[in-house]
Amino acid sequence: MYSITPFAVRCYKSPGLSDTVARMPADTAAPALLTGWGRTAPTAAARLVRPRSYDEAVSAVRAVRAGSSGGSRGGIARGLGRAYGDAAQNAGGYVLDMTGLDRIRTIDAEAGVVVCDAGVSLHQLMEVLLPLGWFVPVTPGTRYVTVGGAIGADIHGKNHHVSGSFARHVLSLDLLTADGDVLAVPRGAELFDATAGGMGLTGVILGATVQLHPVETSLMSVDTERAAGLDDLLARLTGTDHRYRYSVAWIDLLARGTSMGRSVLTRGDHAPPEALAALPKGARRAPLAFRPGRLPAAPSFVPDRLLRRTSVGLFNEFWYRRAPKSRTGELQRIPAFFHPLDGVPHWNRVYGRGGFVQYQFVLGYGQEDALHRIVRRISDRGCPSFLAVLKRFGAGDPGWLSFPLPGWTLALDIPANLPALGPFLDELDEEVADAGGRVYLAKDSRLRPDLLAAMYPRVDEFRALRAELDPHGVFMSDLARRLDL
Repeated sequence: MYSITPFAVRCYKSPGLSDTVARMPADTAAPALLTGWGRTAPTAAARLVRPRSYDEAVSAVRAVRAGSSGGSRGGIARGLGRAYGDAAQNAGGYVLDMTGLDRIRTIDAEAGVVVCDAGVSLHQLMEVLLPLGWFVPVTPGTRYVTVGGAIGADIHGKNHHVSGSFARHVLSLDLLTADGDVLAVPRGAELFDATAGGMGLTGVILGATVQLHPVETSLMSVDTERAAGLDDLLARLTGTDHRYRYSVAWIDLLARGTSMGRSVLTRGDHAPPEALAALPKGARRAPLAFRPGRLPAAPSFVPDRLLRRTSVGLFNEFWYRRAPKSRTGELQRIPAFFHPLDGVPHWNRVYGRGGFVQYQFVLGYGQEDALHRIVRRISDRGCPSFLAVLKRFGAGDPGWLSFPLPGWTLALDIPANLPALGPFLDELDEEVADAGGRVYLAKDSRLRPDLLAAMYPRVDEFRALRAELDPHGVFMSDLARRLDL
């Protein structure tokens, strides 16, 4: 049976609201067509609601609950829409746009702890916290994700081998459950572990208390090197990754033969104040300034023919050759190191009208042969991916559906209109599952449900908890229906 210790729970009752009849928030829209960041699998929500307070969120969920008992299709929370697949969509049902809950409530500048609403983005946190000498504990390849989304997907970053995933740094969260109550759920509770990586299906995350990472500058000290092939890359990561807090490798998935898996390895840490001595005097006056750059938006239409194997192969050749064979101590701004694509608004348009599939899997240590086979199959298939990265994961995280496990993770973007892409990825899924690995649900839009249990051994516990907490299916998404979560 699901349980949580009484002292760990704070129940919040919205004043003046009936248990069965609720007001809808003022920001309520008509049906809305939604997709993930990959712009695939579009579906229309029957109603898009944007709560701006806990009260309004409670009202919305109670309205969804009232409709669920009458056969409606439930509701799901949505942040900034950076999940690549269908996790934050709900065909024919409610979608709660959580970006209206965007308040940073308290900051303990000595302890490095922030309390904020779930709709606060990592970008907002960086703007406010970097000048105070604190950085978010984990960031993915974009800072335009909300705190609620970071917990619901239990995001990881370049520092997983050191710091784990985002939920490991969350001290507690406020969770709006299907019955309209708000629970304060501490780290370590069963409900916390089900919610971390639970893709919004245990309830609506309204706010969180997060432990931050101390920094002395807003610059990164970066080492870059080239790896001649996949074996060379894995050896470099295995032998020296412990020296760096952040580590990632861009990998050429079109290279073949002895060059298969050739890579550009980029690793670094937050620069100390003395490293700024090499900068012009003006740049040293504000060592903690956060200055994200911005480039012109990607065009609204890119011809599909630009994303063929030949053109992407030329780009990969150029990218590999322009990288230094070895360079140490280069100073880079935080946006350039962590979020280079954020400087190009709507960069997801470059894949053309059909959008793209982001495919990410992880294989445990000891499964390097399987990793070689998969990379070789991708290379032989000629998947035109110029945004492919390989990282090394550390210890797994407690979330029941959290993606990371100790091992190697590879993520790649593939144009969705590539012929026979679905069957090809199905075959990769089977190989990943056979090797004890898994795919990342926050990026998925096409995994077969029969493979889910092999990839996520605690999925039956998750389903049982969901059935107990939410027997009427108040919280539902396209992903949940597709995978029977």
